[in-house]
Amino acid sequence: MEALTVSLPADMKEFVEGEARAGGYATTDEYISALLRAEQQRKAREKIDGLLLEGVRSGPATPMTHQDWDDIRSEVRERHAKRNGS
Repeated sequence: MEALTVSLPADMKEFVEGEARAGGYATTDEYISALLRAEQQRKAREKIDGLLLEGVRSGPATPMTHQDWDDIRSEVRERHAKRNGS
């Protein structure tokens, strides 16, 4: 694990320490890590929501055909092969 040093004003340091204690975290590091993980998850959800909205706004839905599924499978195989160097 990498170390990161952050300087905070006294009032913010006290706030972080209090929140860590109140949240049942053993250390302020655990508390800060939890905050960062939550922000990563929020951004990932935001991206997915944006992609879903893009899909909804792209026009009326059409039934999936056998050709559509074949194309999707082919794309997945190609990506997998590229990723694995095949």
